[in-house]
Amino acid sequence: MSSRLGDLLQRRGDLTAEQLARALEAQREHGGALASHLVKLGLVSEEQLLALMEREYRLPIVDPLSLDIPKEVLNVVPQALVQKHHLIPTSLNRSTLTVAMADPSNLIAINEIKFLTGYDVKIAVAAPASIQAAIEQYYGGAHFEEVLTALGNESVEVVTDEDDVDLQELERATEEAPVVRLVNALLTDAIRKRASDIHIEPYEKMMRVRFRIDGVLYEIMQPPLRLKNAITSRIKVMAQLDIAERRLPQDGRIKMKLGGGKEMDFRVSCLPTMFGEKVVLRLLDKSNLQLDMTRLGFEEQALAWFKEAIYKPYGMVLVTGPTGSGKTTTLYSALAELNKVGTNISTAEDPIEFNLVGINQVQMHDEIGLNFAAALRAFLRQDPDIIMVGEIRDFETAEIGVKAALTGHLVLSTLHTNDAPSTINRLLNMGVEPFLVASSVNLILAQRLARVICTQCKEPAPPPPPELLRELGWQGEPFVPQHGVGCPACGGTGYRGRIALYEVLPMWDEIREQVLAGATALDLKRTAMQLGMQTLRQAGLLHAARGTTTLEEVLRVTLAD
Repeated sequence: MSSRLGDLLQRRGDLTAEQLARALEAQREHGGALASHLVKLGLVSEEQLLALMEREYRLPIVDPLSLDIPKEVLNVVPQALVQKHHLIPTSLNRSTLTVAMADPSNLIAINEIKFLTGYDVKIAVAAPASIQAAIEQYYGGAHFEEVLTALGNESVEVVTDEDDVDLQELERATEEAPVVRLVNALLTDAIRKRASDIHIEPYEKMMRVRFRIDGVLYEIMQPPLRLKNAITSRIKVMAQLDIAERRLPQDGRIKMKLGGGKEMDFRVSCLPTMFGEKVVLRLLDKSNLQLDMTRLGFEEQALAWFKEAIYKPYGMVLVTGPTGSGKTTTLYSALAELNKVGTNISTAEDPIEFNLVGINQVQMHDEIGLNFAAALRAFLRQDPDIIMVGEIRDFETAEIGVKAALTGHLVLSTLHTNDAPSTINRLLNMGVEPFLVASSVNLILAQRLARVICTQCKEPAPPPPPELLRELGWQGEPFVPQHGVGCPACGGTGYRGRIALYEVLPMWDEIREQVLAGATALDLKRTAMQLGMQTLRQAGLLHAARGTTTLEEVLRVTLAD
């Protein structure tokens, strides 16, 4: 499969043959325009692309977000075609339809539009990100009002008495078209808005649905309270859970097939609350799983230390941080780096978030005694090279992990601590001997996720006084921070996407000596900083100085040193 745009960039020396092959492979796998994948993979900037298009194709550049596109124009081109070829119709003048595209060399798309609409097609060029944002704005938002109108006011509540469940009535309600459409609209809208979680919460007099987008919860809608059992039951049916059991927590999974052969997994958790079951769905999008370490947000020195630690033949590498801080992604990226034919890798996870080819992943089942410690013991009889344990929660798991690390295995795991130095104290508090910690641990990495400023509406923020920057811990020259003013591309939040902040602590000899001497976490942190460790706050301020994130976001996710 060749591409005129790709060939042009290769001829000009902007792309190598290998880079073009990578982008074409991504296009084959996920669909859309080649230009979008080139930008997403960081091979070409949007500015480079637009300048090239204008020069080579002599076409006007437009921003579809700044245009007020009439509904009748949008209806001319089928939505499936819009998403397949990553384009958007902008105007219709007599028999000429103007279409904004990221890749005007895509003749297949142009011919398809001509054939399906019967209009002459005029092309304008737009940045891939603004086309994506316009598609989400004009085609994306789920029309919940239409679905709720279809339900009508006369629909009766499915269950009136909490203790007396009419199962047949409930099953019938879960199959009613409007309820099915409402749940489907919620799931697809969450995917379009890049949500990581959906919260469906019943209260005494109302019910609400919230999406977690870039780590922050936003209220999306308030469905009628009478639908709470129908919505919950519909999700439970999709996740193959027991709709009659409403007193105990339940966990399940939903697999959804989307256009372009893409699949989305939803991890479903039902929790009985005072006014009904709260349902939380975690979205697991394998296509968005970032396994390339160089793109996670590591500073150069920190990445070198991390790679050195995971390539050691034995020892323990610990990743720490709160729930939802990206620890699993960091561990998966390390496993992807180490995953070679000559290496036996086993993981114990609860739950398994993504399946990785070539790695033996084991799901924990506490109710039958398969916990992290039991899995770890079993792994040691399986001739392993590398072991990944989802989390060290107790002394038993910590002890077996340390012993495995000392007997020639590389052990990767996570803990919940605030920073890298306090992880050592956590292990000691669990009961692991100081000499075992000092000799088994290779490196500790703490991380947080900070929201990235939206590139479409980024502008300079009022500069803070230099003394305030110094108070926050910034030691360089004063800088002008950036912020997002809010636009349709970021849903008015000013942020789009997240980047990881890392604090990487290799077990230098000085640190080992202090561990054996019984030093406090504060002493360890001081020594580590003197030896060159960059703290989470320092990593955040560095990203703020570069204009990647805002000072407010750095203060939100990191503690002062």
